[in-house]
Amino acid sequence: MKWEKLGLIFAPDRSLPWQQSHVQNPLPIALSEHIFRVFFASRDGGNTSRTGYFDLDMREPFAKKNYCKEPILDHGDLGAFDDCGAMAHSIIPMNGEYVMYYTGWSKAVATPFTFFIGAARAGSLDGPYERVSKAPILGRNFFDPFLTAAPYVVKVGNYYLMYYVTCIKWEKDTEGNLKHYYTITSATSADGFNWSPNPRILVPLEDDEYAIARPVLFFDNGRYELWFSFRGAKTNTYTLGLAVSTDLVTWKREKVDIEFSKEGWDSEMICYAHPFYYQGEKYIVYNGNSYGATGTGIAKLVS
Repeated sequence: MKWEKLGLIFAPDRSLPWQQSHVQNPLPIALSEHIFRVFFASRDGGNTSRTGYFDLDMREPFAKKNYCKEPILDHGDLGAFDDCGAMAHSIIPMNGEYVMYYTGWSKAVATPFTFFIGAARAGSLDGPYERVSKAPILGRNFFDPFLTAAPYVVKVGNYYLMYYVTCIKWEKDTEGNLKHYYTITSATSADGFNWSPNPRILVPLEDDEYAIARPVLFFDNGRYELWFSFRGAKTNTYTLGLAVSTDLVTWKREKVDIEFSKEGWDSEMICYAHPFYYQGEKYIVYNGNSYGATGTGIAKLVS
């Protein structure tokens, strides 16, 4: 899979207090033949995250865009699991509504942060979205003792399937610096709100890797693709990864052929990609340096 990077398509509007940096975790959903609504998380001056969207017209991907001026999902109440941020990762139709699954994060003491999974719903895709609960729908449990994050939910037959990030451990190096080790696991649900975690790790860490993040499930040409971002000690920055399966049980990793730019917004990091098709061509929207601090870009599959 060789990808041609086309450029930056949307940057944060710093005239808006909640968009001082980041267009993180882009999530494209088709509105019409040519237009995709891309949901994302942005940060204010205090590093608090909120969810919004912009509309991408693939006929003019670099033209000025329609985008929400107010967040469609704000951070949670003081002391809640999402009081420092709410970052959408997937949205699905359910019972005449739209349900958004998101990462809620808050500050910790012994570690810098903690993540848990929340859900919110709205009568239209535009939002605003209201939480189904002030508590997480999937928090710490027997199989996920440290954190849960980055939920990607799909419906398979008569049940719901979630891929998400779980933390294996936190570790201090010889200088006292903290490092998180996390990867991808799954959970199932009959109703989309009450989840049963699976103890099986879907994408094990390899060699020097210590973080596998932001899973996205995509069905393409008779196989399932599980997109993710990974990093390790040799390359202490995220790049894109991919695992493929025909049965959602056994996964085999494949290389994603996309290069860092020599300079600019994606010269140090390429991460958090989400694929989509437009007029028979395959694209990804993705983030660059500092987890999308400068915006979201687009790339096209060329071979």
